Amino acid sequence: MDVNGTHIWYYFICKREVWLIAHQIAADQEDDNLEIGRFISETSYQRQKKELLIGNIKVDRIRREGDTLVVGEVKKSSTYEKGAYYQLLFYLDTLRKMGIEAKGELLFPKEKKVTKVEWTEEGKRVLEEAVADIRRIARLPVPPEPKKIGFCRSCAYREYCFAEES
Repeated sequence: MDVNGTHIWYYFICKREVWLIAHQIAADQEDDNLEIGRFISETSYQRQKKELLIGNIKVDRIRREGDTLVVGEVKKSSTYEKGAYYQLLFYLDTLRKMGIEAKGELLFPKEKKVTKVEWTEEGKRVLEEAVADIRRIARLPVPPEPKKIGFCRSCAYREYCFAEES
């Protein structure tokens, strides 16, 4: 299974969502939170190049800062910054394997917040464990049981988990 940045981000938020995505079960594409996220991504940081597909990763923004390549990941909120951090680290690691050294920035335009991200051996170790666990989750015959967390309120998959409560 090819693990991608979306898998990484959701892994640090909800293992059930990882399974749903891995099994190509589509989220509610009309969900307001998805629409808001797309709008923020499309309208923020206009001078930086937009989404760029490189192998199995799709980076939100890319720019040069002197001799350094800077990859940016745009998020609606820093609430789930840990997932965003490892998603961006996954991109940096993938580029590194291609022989491209880069630094990263997590961009939270609504909060006017930027968090710098750099590849580290410790980060790579955590990432490797996450990738192995994502592959394990994807092989499960059924998704992990739903666990109600704060993210559920804004999740485009909430109907899959809590349809009777919605």
